[in-house]
Amino acid sequence: MNLDSLPNAVRWAVEAAQNKQATAVTVLSLAGLGAFTEYFLVCSAGSVRQIDAIGDEIEGQLHKHGLRLPYREGRAGTEWLLLDYGSFIVHIFSEKARMFYDIERLWRSAKRLDVAERGPAQSSGAAS
Repeated sequence: MNLDSLPNAVRWAVEAAQNKQATAVTVLSLAGLGAFTEYFLVCSAGSVRQIDAIGDEIEGQLHKHGLRLPYREGRAGTEWLLLDYGSFIVHIFSEKARMFYDIERLWRSAKRLDVAERGPAQSSGAAS
């Protein structure tokens, strides 16, 4: 599994998370595991404000592509935000909450893609 093999919507969500400096971005493919969705996008943020910013960026970017968010769980200022797009779910955690919930361990049989963090020159809109 690599970024190019992911559905467009999941790739757009990864890019949006990276635009807001999400860390430890991981995609889990749940295909064939009897899960209620095809993919989990899991990422971390350094503060609750950054969690909100990442969630807003993902929602905004996917909205530009015509995707509406059917379900959002988590209020502003919490350590975990869930965006449920049906075929994939985004989990944005504080580092502490991510360690506590340990979704990657719970779904350890899933195919896993750890997305490389962008450097400053790789940011969206940077000059080539």
